[in-house]
Amino acid sequence: MATFERVSFHELRQITNGFSESNLLGSGSFGSVYKGICENGMVWAIKVFDLQLEGAFKSFDRECEVLSCLRHRNLTRVITACSSLDFKALVLEYMPNGSLQKWLHVNHHVLSIMQRLDITIDVASGLEYLHYGYSTPIVHCDLKPSNILLGQDMVGHVCDFGIAKLLGDGESVVQTKTLATFGYIAPEYGLEGLVSTSCDVYSFGITLMETFTQRKPKDEMFTEELSLRRWVQDCLPDSVIQVIDRLTSS
Repeated sequence: MATFERVSFHELRQITNGFSESNLLGSGSFGSVYKGICENGMVWAIKVFDLQLEGAFKSFDRECEVLSCLRHRNLTRVITACSSLDFKALVLEYMPNGSLQKWLHVNHHVLSIMQRLDITIDVASGLEYLHYGYSTPIVHCDLKPSNILLGQDMVGHVCDFGIAKLLGDGESVVQTKTLATFGYIAPEYGLEGLVSTSCDVYSFGITLMETFTQRKPKDEMFTEELSLRRWVQDCLPDSVIQVIDRLTSS
């Protein structure tokens, strides 16, 4: 596992006001994320792992391993970590504008079509770095709007590498029993547990469609016969205006 200059549990508890609910930014598969304000005014996002959950230890180690090695403007940056037998947390760069999911599906949040385009380009740039810009190809495995955070200038950042896979020398596909989120998962990943960079490309495609249509893959309008992908495909190229989110503004 990668090593960091550690921060203490006491320090994290202090800057999050005792991990208070008022500082809670969100919850994920393996824990919760809190906002922490340091004495010097710096703001951190503290991801606290719920060690009672199966896979939490492995998820912490995997995020440390992946994030400590990566440097890209469209990936969340790990600042430090706190690790003991009964407490594990990552200190991450704080993203003041929250997740893409919030901007797509929470009332009073509206993204222009150019903002949506810029964010998807940011995500594509981050994925390209993961797949081709590092010495070992990395598959994120769980790309979706809730795992895309927006910085001060609405720049998109890919986050949550808890189930990411590193491809070894000469490997293009690995097998896993850890499944990602239904609706965004590639067929070969969901059916056979086969993971490759193509799985991220599939998830990116679904996320791209959701970003511009504002329809989730599990939207009530979709059935076994009609998926988000099929709906968009059937409207291309002549009826694309029918699927573009009506709330987009120029």
